[in-house]
Amino acid sequence: MKSPLFSFSAPVLRLGLLAGLALVALPAPAQVTPINPDSRRALLYTIAITDSLRVSVFGEDDLSRNTRVDARGMVNLPLIGEVKVFGQTLREAEQVIAAAYRDGRYLRNPQVTITVEVYAVREISVQGQVKNPQRVVMPAESSMTVLEAVTRCGGFTDSAKGTEVRVTRVGPDGKVKVFIVDIDSLIKGKDRAKSEDNSLLLLPGDIIYVPERII
Repeated sequence: MKSPLFSFSAPVLRLGLLAGLALVALPAPAQVTPINPDSRRALLYTIAITDSLRVSVFGEDDLSRNTRVDARGMVNLPLIGEVKVFGQTLREAEQVIAAAYRDGRYLRNPQVTITVEVYAVREISVQGQVKNPQRVVMPAESSMTVLEAVTRCGGFTDSAKGTEVRVTRVGPDGKVKVFIVDIDSLIKGKDRAKSEDNSLLLLPGDIIYVPERII
């Protein structure tokens, strides 16, 4: 009688079965969680007046300290004195402070880390033709668009001219900037809606004014 083409001993067969069970028991690949857009926006947090910051310089404990952003947007730090950080992201401010230590020849390769210990109250004002004009508190660690601010106030009134929403911003140097934003087209999804109209991120102290439509 001819022997079969393949033959397995009992121990080998048991090992094969165990290996098969082990393969079945392998955990499923971990599910990849999509990146939350809000987590990206949190990186855009800009330093505000009266924020309390912890400025740490790696390996230099005597240079690390807590400091508050003054009315001029400055922090006062050892050796380098006043540094303007208002309106900058935390990463930008870290680079500016590191450059100040490096350019002043105090440190060759400073590694600066900034964290916000206490957030300043971050408010904007929404006025004019919205259903509930009010001061809106902005989220501490993320930004807000004009559309979001208008939505917080109940949206436009029937007589609002939503195509020419005005945003007034006063910088720490006293200079005034005015932005005109077409929110109506964004809401209605019109072709003339511009991406930059929804990319303008509000800063604390901004004033939004919705004019009345002249009939």
